[in-house]
Amino acid sequence: MDYGFPYTSQRSPVLGRNVVATSQPLAAQAGLQMLLRGGSAADAAVAAAMVLTVVEPTGCGVGSDAFALYWDGTSLQGLNASGRAPGAWTPDYFGAQGQIPARGWNAVTVPGAVSGWIALHQRYGRLPLADVAAPAIGYARDGFTLSPIIATLWANGARQLKDQPGFADEFMPGGHVPVAGDIIRRPALARTLHEIASTAGESFYRGDLARKMVDDAARHGGAMTMADLDAHRADWVTPLAQPFGGALVHEIPPNGQGIATLIALGLLGPWDITAHDVDSVAATHLMIEATKLALADADRFVADVDAMEFTPDALLAPDYLAARSQLIDPAVAGAPGHGAPRPGGTVYLTAADADGHMVSFIQSNYMGFGSGVVVPDTGISLQNRGAGFNVQAGHPNCVAPHKRPFHTIIPGFVTTADGTAPLMSFGVMGGPMQAQGHLQMAVRVLAYGQNPQAAADAPRWRVLDGRRVAVEATFPPALVDGLRALGHDIIVESPDGVFGFGGAQLIVAQEGGYVAGSDPRKDGQAVAF
Repeated sequence: MDYGFPYTSQRSPVLGRNVVATSQPLAAQAGLQMLLRGGSAADAAVAAAMVLTVVEPTGCGVGSDAFALYWDGTSLQGLNASGRAPGAWTPDYFGAQGQIPARGWNAVTVPGAVSGWIALHQRYGRLPLADVAAPAIGYARDGFTLSPIIATLWANGARQLKDQPGFADEFMPGGHVPVAGDIIRRPALARTLHEIASTAGESFYRGDLARKMVDDAARHGGAMTMADLDAHRADWVTPLAQPFGGALVHEIPPNGQGIATLIALGLLGPWDITAHDVDSVAATHLMIEATKLALADADRFVADVDAMEFTPDALLAPDYLAARSQLIDPAVAGAPGHGAPRPGGTVYLTAADADGHMVSFIQSNYMGFGSGVVVPDTGISLQNRGAGFNVQAGHPNCVAPHKRPFHTIIPGFVTTADGTAPLMSFGVMGGPMQAQGHLQMAVRVLAYGQNPQAAADAPRWRVLDGRRVAVEATFPPALVDGLRALGHDIIVESPDGVFGFGGAQLIVAQEGGYVAGSDPRKDGQAVAF
C-alpha cells in the first residue's frame, strides 16, 4: 500500500485494530463506543446507523431503506433491507400522472432500514440492543450540534419540502431552518428509537408505530396499509462478485445498481489499465467508457431480481463482458446503448473489529430528505424510493404491488481472489454517483495500490448522459483538456453544497489491523483504537 498523499487533503489515514468510518463524527464515535465495550462490527454499524438518522436526516431517517455486506469471519453475507411497494400500487394507480411522484406519501415504499438494523444485530450483535440504541436516543433527546455540511443540505431540503406533511414541524422548529452550530433536539424521534429498541422493531412493522404511519398515509392520500408493513422482511442474500486487480469485488444483487460496478470492472479486464498512470487521460477515459456501457445495461435491465428478464449472472458472463468490452475505443468517447445478454440523497458507514469482522452498510432516504413526509409525534421521516420505479409497461422496473424498486444505494466489499479473507469494505454515497464511485475506489486501491484516504481525496468524475461527463473543480486542467480531445463533453462543476460527487468511506484490512479513510467532502471521520 502506498502511503503517499498525491492530492490536496485535509485528512490522514487512520490505523487501528478496531475502526469505524462514517459521514458524521458523532455517528463514528457511537460505533467506536460499541467496539470499546466489546461489541462486534455489527453493533458498531447499527449504533452508527441509528445515530445518523438523528444527526444526518438530510440523507437518512428511521423511514429509510438499507443494505449491508458482512464478513462474519469465514464468509461474506449480504442483507437486502429495502422495502416493497404497497399492495395498491399498479401503473393504473398513478393514472394520468404518468410517473411515480418524487414527494409525498405516494412516493413512499415500505421503509426497510429498521428491519436491517434488527436482522444485522440479531445475527451478529453481541451487546443488548438497548445499549446499541442508547447514543442515538441520547442525541435525539438531549440534543446535538448541527455540523456545517449537513446544515447546508438541511437548508436546501427545507426550501423544497417545507409544505410536505409534517416536515416543518420536525425540521423547521419555530418556522426557522437550523444553521451550523445550532443545538437540535428531536424528542419524538428519541421516543420512537426507544420503542424500536424495546420491541426489536415489532412496533414499527406491526404495532403502535406502524398504526401511526398507516393513519398518516390515509390522511394524506397514501396507500400504505398495516398488511403492507406486516409483510415486510429483510432478506439475507448471496453477494455477486467480479474478479479485478487480483481480488474479488462484491456487491449486493439487484434490485440495487451495484451490478453496474461489477460490469464496468469486467469490461476493464482486457484493457490492462495499469499500463497507464492512475490519473492519466488514457486510464480515466477507459474507466469512463466502461461506466457508460455498464450504466446503460443497468438502466435497461436492473430491477427487483424476480422481475428481471435475465439473471444477474447473465450480465456478468465472461463472454458477454468480453463482447461489450470491444465497444470501448481507447481513442474516442462513445455514447453506447444497452446490450443484449443471453437469458440465463444517502449515508454510508463501515466498521471492522479486532476479531476480523467487517461490515459495509448503507441507508438512505433517496432524494435528500426523501419524500418530505414526517409522521406526526414520531420523528419518522420517510424515503421516496417509490420514485425509483417507472410506469413503462413491460419494463422490468415497472411499478407493481409488493415489488422492490430499482435502488441506487449499494455497499461494496473486496475479498481475496479465492474469497477466503476480507480485503476492503467501502462505499460512496450519492445517488447515481455510487456505482461510478465504487469503480473509482476499486481501481485506485486494487489496481494502483493507493491508501484509502488518498482514494477518497482524489478528484472524481461522473458520467451524466451521452458523452457528457461532470468533473470536480479540482480536476487537473491537463486531464480535462485531454478528455475533451477524445470527444468527451466535460462539464467542470463548481462546489455548490449539492455534493454531486458523493462521499466515500473505506476500510482496508492489513496484517494486525486496518487502515481507514473518510471523505473530506463530508463532515465525517474515521476513528480507531
